[in-house]
Amino acid sequence: MEHITKIEDWMIEVDIPRMQAAMESGETSSEEIVRAYLKRIDRYDGKLRSVIEINPEAIEIAQALDEERREKGRRGPLHGIPLLLKDNIDTHDALHTSAGTLALAGNVAAQDSFVAAQLRKAGAVFLGKANMTEWANFMASEMWAGYTTRRGLCLNPYGPGELFVGGSSSGSGAAVAANLTAAAVGTETSGSIIGPASQNMVVGIKPTVGLVSRSGIIPITHTQDTAGPMARTVTDAAILLGGMTGLDERDEATQSSKGHFLTDYTPFLDASFLKQARIGIPRFYFRDLDPDRLGILEAAIEALRSEGVTIVDPVELPCQETQWSWHVLLYEFKKGVNDYLAPLPDNIPVHSLSEVIGYNKEHAEQCLKYGQNVLEASEATSGTLTEPEYQAALRLNEEMSRSKGIDYALETYNLDALLFLGCDEGDDIAARAGYPAITVPGGWAQEGIIAPGGYITKGPVGITFIGTACSEPTLIKIAYGYEQATKHRVPPEMEKLVEA
Repeated sequence: MEHITKIEDWMIEVDIPRMQAAMESGETSSEEIVRAYLKRIDRYDGKLRSVIEINPEAIEIAQALDEERREKGRRGPLHGIPLLLKDNIDTHDALHTSAGTLALAGNVAAQDSFVAAQLRKAGAVFLGKANMTEWANFMASEMWAGYTTRRGLCLNPYGPGELFVGGSSSGSGAAVAANLTAAAVGTETSGSIIGPASQNMVVGIKPTVGLVSRSGIIPITHTQDTAGPMARTVTDAAILLGGMTGLDERDEATQSSKGHFLTDYTPFLDASFLKQARIGIPRFYFRDLDPDRLGILEAAIEALRSEGVTIVDPVELPCQETQWSWHVLLYEFKKGVNDYLAPLPDNIPVHSLSEVIGYNKEHAEQCLKYGQNVLEASEATSGTLTEPEYQAALRLNEEMSRSKGIDYALETYNLDALLFLGCDEGDDIAARAGYPAITVPGGWAQEGIIAPGGYITKGPVGITFIGTACSEPTLIKIAYGYEQATKHRVPPEMEKLVEA
């Protein structure tokens, strides 16, 4: 085949299978794709600030993978594919892992996180680390989504400074949307993959807790944390998810996925499944939607119905009036962060949450733009996870989100999934349950209202499907069918961003 001469034009919105086919046929190479993405990052990311750090070894790694392809063949669907990893995911290379903090700016991990090791083994090229909300948005109650001390505020490429970027995997979502990487890995405790994916018109999968290891990832809570893929298509997200799963002795939660996790989710890219699917509409959660977002929701329901889906509308969840607390996160954060920081080498200035707080106070002008009241509240806990408030919150989360929440609805109404809009309350229920969610571009809200947290709701909006534990195959089928029927994804106009 003829070699691609204008790779910068060709690669806009190109998916992973097409990249892989082009590298196999000799039309292009991993090195050329990596160079093109690096050129785009250099051109566009000065304003977006979606990338916190570039991997200086990326081109060399791509060259080695190209040579390996020629001599031995490809390792699999991720061979030579450039990815960004969120800046709380350890990589043992030239990159740092800081969760956006100045205190950890010099932190070079002693070993790869399990996720990074799996992706490296699959042949992925790490372009760099993606910006995020500092400490995964568990530092200060007033902190803006997408802000870090190290890189500043990440912006939404569809309306920099105007449209909400979402958090805390802000950089992963913005970079994927802007075609600065083939795909990215984010992390979520509650809404941190689904939110920025929805706001940036990309696909995000928040897996079942335990399906993807958390070892080597700067934590918030072992009860809810997980890494997951962010991509421009359901196909790419499914490919990336398959490269991330596996049993890990360093994370005992992965033992629960034994017999459930897969290394290839592409067989579930089956749009015909919609003809037999049953999807529930939890109307309680849509009662305060503005007209534009309600219109997007109704359009999604009609699109699914026209594809043969049985829509059950409304469905009721016994948990829908529950007054949730954040005690699980507040109490687990201290222990998790202390466990991560304690073994770091002496050249890192912090080895406990207390020392992080002290470091920030010593560098207040740089580090405390929004304060650190959440860090301080977590430090006030014992770190032993013995408090009655913690135990009660944990029991409440498990019972109300599962047997009186998602599982109740799925079983009572005989459903395959529940449908929610973007990252509204439904994703938080799934997060508390440890259950999976997938969001797909659903449309554009022309007008917005001021939502809790102060952001304006206009701009891209995702449609989110939620299921029970280890139901990723079913959710991928539904999301893929919806994506193929609607095709709402459009790229941002990047040249206008440069000119502005």
